Amino acid sequence: MPKEEKKFILIAGPCVIEEERLTFKIAQQLKEITADFPLHFIFKASFDKANRTRLNSFRGPGLEKGLTILKKIKDKLKIPVLSDVHCVTQIKLAEKVLDVIQIPAFLCRQTDLVLEAARTKKTINIKKGQFLSPYDVKYIIEKVESTHNKNILLTERGTFFGYNNLVVDFRSFGILKSFGYPVIFDVTHSLQRPSANRGVSGGERKFVVPLGRAAVSFGVDGIFCEVHPQPQKALSDKYTSINFKTLEKLLKDIFRIRKVIRE
Repeated sequence: MPKEEKKFILIAGPCVIEEERLTFKIAQQLKEITADFPLHFIFKASFDKANRTRLNSFRGPGLEKGLTILKKIKDKLKIPVLSDVHCVTQIKLAEKVLDVIQIPAFLCRQTDLVLEAARTKKTINIKKGQFLSPYDVKYIIEKVESTHNKNILLTERGTFFGYNNLVVDFRSFGILKSFGYPVIFDVTHSLQRPSANRGVSGGERKFVVPLGRAAVSFGVDGIFCEVHPQPQKALSDKYTSINFKTLEKLLKDIFRIRKVIRE
């Protein structure tokens, strides 16, 4: 008899909220696409990209307007929503809307931020910092668990490899899984070329599907990806975001692979 399959997690949406109508349309299309697959879909979009390299890079609508947009999507489409917080003062408002609070990779060691987010008892998605060993993620987990919150997701998003490049060490998936929480692969951010294009991140979108398939073969519990109807026009991470057609292909491949693994 095949093993019982755990429900796969898909965290998907645009990198940043560009404007309300577009964001809602993306969420609606993603809900329709994911309805054909046995998975748990979480819509993601940042209300503020506070870690942009250049001062004039688009950051998003900000905390209050961004959360208002996410709440409309959550209420009208009946889907859970995720966004990232960048400072402790954002959490009080964010917890009223978000189902999953994300700790950005660059801030994953900021103790006060992690603890305050964990105290909400919401699911906390910990992005492993590009500078961090997968073994060291256990110390971030300990911070969250110290608040008696065990609603944790662990997301791998690549490791710095010299300047302006990331590499995915697939051993990281096994190490993270050993901590007992679901492991997500951020396949689009892992293909960034950080700040490689004069202060703007480049990337290699063509590898999203093969790397996603490989990670699922390894046994990850979910995929995180940035989706935009016209990736080349996205206001953030346009070089790694994928379109709806690519997402559908990736999902079909994922569930074929999971079927084989179960047999």
